[in-house]
Amino acid sequence: MRIVGRAFVGEVLGTLLLVLLTVGSAANAVLQPRLSPGAYGYDSLALGSGLAVLVGVLASRSLSGAHLNPAVTLTLAAGRLFPWRLVPLYLVAQFLGGFLGALGAFVAYREGLLAQGMPNVFSTGPGFLRTEPEALYAWTGPAVAETLGTFALMSVILAAGKDGRIVALWLALTVAAVGYGLGGPGGFALNPARDFAPRFLAWILGVEGAASPYLLVPALFPILGALGAVAMYRALDS
Repeated sequence: MRIVGRAFVGEVLGTLLLVLLTVGSAANAVLQPRLSPGAYGYDSLALGSGLAVLVGVLASRSLSGAHLNPAVTLTLAAGRLFPWRLVPLYLVAQFLGGFLGALGAFVAYREGLLAQGMPNVFSTGPGFLRTEPEALYAWTGPAVAETLGTFALMSVILAAGKDGRIVALWLALTVAAVGYGLGGPGGFALNPARDFAPRFLAWILGVEGAASPYLLVPALFPILGALGAVAMYRALDS
């Protein structure tokens, strides 16, 4: 029971720190509270997201193994690399940690967010509009980017499992690389807890677009990408 409790706390803590610093990086880029306009930009978001993973993994690896991501937990279980009996515990901890991390970022940036009409710094969204008059967002690019980005992330996780001494740094650099290479179409959530938990808070706060059906993209396609990586590694090891 003590081990299970440590794992729960580890996933809450790690996901909290990951989301706190990721949403905080987005708020910094949007609100630019300390420097002149344009001083923060996409670099701060991509690097901040990668460093947020570094902090979350370092804080939780010894407690829970630092999944911090429902896509990771579900696909490890599907690949028989993690016990299914612990999956509900990990998922609850990850979404709880994500919500608390987003709440912490909101409290820290509350004044600036309210002053600018509550821009959505909490969740991801598509970067390109269709040309039809109704201006519906195109989901194809974001869906592909989320799938391939999480495939890359899960591939590194599986490779690092053989030598975990610097896994946190590997994952941080991978997330930053995915942000630079595939972040444009949809914002590179790569993690349902990173997107849905802050999105839920944004919905409570009345942020426009928080309840968009687009939430299905960062909720489902990271799982698809992670499953692809696990399937590939299992096929190679068989």
